[in-house]
Amino acid sequence: MPPDSVPPQIPVPPPLSGEERQARGKFHCPACGAETTWDPASKTLVCAYCATPASHPPETLVQDQPIREHDLAEALEQLPDSARGWGAKAASVRCQSCNAISVFEAEQAGKRCDFCGSSALVPYQELQQSIRPESLLPLRISETEIRDRIRKWYAKRWFAPSNLGQKALTDTVHGVYLPYWTFDAHAAAQWTALSGYYYYTTESYTDSNGRTQTRQVRHTRWVPSSGSLTHFFDDELVPGSKGVDSDLLNKIEPFPTAELVPYHDGFVAGWTVERYQIDLVGAATASRQSMADQVRSLCAAQVPGDTHMNLQVSIRWSGQTFKHILVPVWLLAYDYGRKRYQVVINGYTGAIAGGRPYSFLKIFFTVLAVVIFMAAVAWFAENQRSH
Repeated sequence: MPPDSVPPQIPVPPPLSGEERQARGKFHCPACGAETTWDPASKTLVCAYCATPASHPPETLVQDQPIREHDLAEALEQLPDSARGWGAKAASVRCQSCNAISVFEAEQAGKRCDFCGSSALVPYQELQQSIRPESLLPLRISETEIRDRIRKWYAKRWFAPSNLGQKALTDTVHGVYLPYWTFDAHAAAQWTALSGYYYYTTESYTDSNGRTQTRQVRHTRWVPSSGSLTHFFDDELVPGSKGVDSDLLNKIEPFPTAELVPYHDGFVAGWTVERYQIDLVGAATASRQSMADQVRSLCAAQVPGDTHMNLQVSIRWSGQTFKHILVPVWLLAYDYGRKRYQVVINGYTGAIAGGRPYSFLKIFFTVLAVVIFMAAVAWFAENQRSH
């Protein structure tokens, strides 16, 4: 959101009837009447039976709708029930293996967990309906392309077992939408510190042979300093997922929030959506800490001199807003030996990260080859000197 814009209030749409809630999320083929699903290859809804595309793609239905920012302080005080829930007939289940909470159509409740592959899914009853996402990044990369990227990624894992690609790809790759929060804020900081300036003096000393020598000795002159700065944070990302390792998510970011589109059921039709487990309060706390750390680093960079200490930073926050969004990822969970690994691919940019096993035989023979090579170089050098 531009720094000088005013965040709109959280919209309060009219309540949905039971019939409307059940009808939402279903998009039927204009040719045969079967259900359509979002197809990342053609970027529209496509019938799974006759491959007929939708007559009205979701993007055309939301193209005039704005991406809204919501006042954080106001939302933390009270969020209207009309901004909660999914507005569709959906089921929530918790995986007893990885604890991910997934939201999908009720008739799919017997499926396996998309995050770890476990079939140990149990119904999840929310104590309070979740905040409804209002914007998302549509899944853009198809499963065929994702499989090609995974194969290339495996090929570059030099110390991975030779049969890793074949073993890992026996499981199905799943496309899912993960919950994220974005936060905007203006930060106005005042800082004080002691700036250290280096200077050198010459001193004499006696070395181990009893001879007098001289050397330069560094000292620090400390001077009080102070300053101020302002900074605008735009769309600081905080994942709301617990089904995907946060370190892996960090490696496949960023998700380009400038390309968000307003939420429409058609974009997620046929795909699993994870319900956030890090709520607005927890995400806002994490975001504030991250932003405060960044402000402190910016202040530290302003302190003059060669070094500094006793940096004190006071921050005044304003214009704090947030969005709840969905981002697409492809997940691959596989077992190798006795351990389970997860590979995560950004469904919009294609960035990939994941865990993988190591071949100790490859590592052993590589180390052995290096040792033999170094020994051969040493022998050749010694042989040259002797001649």
